[in-house]
Amino acid sequence: MGEQALKILIALQYYVPHRTGLTLHVQRVAEALAARGHQVTVLTARYDPRLPRDEQVINGVRVIRLWAPIRVSRGMVMPAYPWAAFRLVQMHDVVSIHTPMLETAVFAVYTRLLRKGLVITHHGDLILPAGAFNRFIEWFTFQLYKTAGRAAHHIIAYSDDYADHSYYIAPFRHKTTAIHPPIIVPTPNPRRVEELRARWLAGSDGAACIIGYAGRFVEEKRPDVLIRALPIVHRHFPGTKIVFAGQYDIPYENFYERNLPLIEQYREHLIFLGLLTDNQDMADFYAACDVLALPSDTECFALVQVEAMQCGTPVVATDTPGARVVVQRTGMGELVPPRDPRALGEAIIRVLENRAAYVKPRAVIDAAFGIQQTIDGYERLLRDAAEQARRR
Repeated sequence: MGEQALKILIALQYYVPHRTGLTLHVQRVAEALAARGHQVTVLTARYDPRLPRDEQVINGVRVIRLWAPIRVSRGMVMPAYPWAAFRLVQMHDVVSIHTPMLETAVFAVYTRLLRKGLVITHHGDLILPAGAFNRFIEWFTFQLYKTAGRAAHHIIAYSDDYADHSYYIAPFRHKTTAIHPPIIVPTPNPRRVEELRARWLAGSDGAACIIGYAGRFVEEKRPDVLIRALPIVHRHFPGTKIVFAGQYDIPYENFYERNLPLIEQYREHLIFLGLLTDNQDMADFYAACDVLALPSDTECFALVQVEAMQCGTPVVATDTPGARVVVQRTGMGELVPPRDPRALGEAIIRVLENRAAYVKPRAVIDAAFGIQQTIDGYERLLRDAAEQARRR
């Protein structure tokens, strides 16, 4: 195939305008590959009836959305998927799928049958809330993933640290490559940052600080642990507030409702912004925070860590596979054990007391996590997978 343009099919359940770390990851890779001259098509669910029924081209990427009348936990069932996927695999050189997702086995069969390349990007082992039905979904999704893993030419993990500890990747570690996520953050607006800080700290004394949290209010991300750490922080920095940027009304999980008594207990020190969909708004949010907290039980990587650091904000994260990589590599923060409010609070205090010692120039962070390295890695593996399939 030489260096000719590839025809790339990307499959996942949620695509823009849905906003999570996973969808941002896929959108940035897809658009960057399209900008390099490749033909990129995204097959996804029409998860919201307000989305267009017809194909779209978004920033050079062809987007095909399928009707999804049935929801199963976070996933969706699309009746037209088997036929649509088969036709699209025929038309492309290589397929890029993003797991966990229910349709992985479909692409394992189609790519082998049609001699097409298959690359899996694994965005994290599926972890759902407690319950027998959720355990079944986890088991069933893993079986489908293993079928695709056997057929894949390459698997992409966010880091070697996560790959070494993932039960999904373990059977296929020999074909797994670490490529960090694509990260794009605009420069914060200093005037807007000051406005946000003045609004959030209104009525507080000079000792108060701002702790940021960027992500969904779900059990695996443990925002409740951060709230329980607040009284420890208040001993040294009275009046400090936590500002939450992210969705908290989650349709498939009632974790916010279960924690309402805790939220009400500390209501005057908690600010909920909801989902911020504009990149500039996110950059200003990060820069307005004194520290970003990532108290998750599990994380593949968490783009928000790098985004915050690029905006000059240090991070306190849990010392778990994948989540610890950014702090270890940059030194711009602290690591703590998961589910330990005291350790989290004490680490936040250490950062706030000596914040300047943790902050690194943006150029240092950009050099470690530049997006061009990520796109180069994707392009190399996609091309190799297509070539392997063609030779077979």
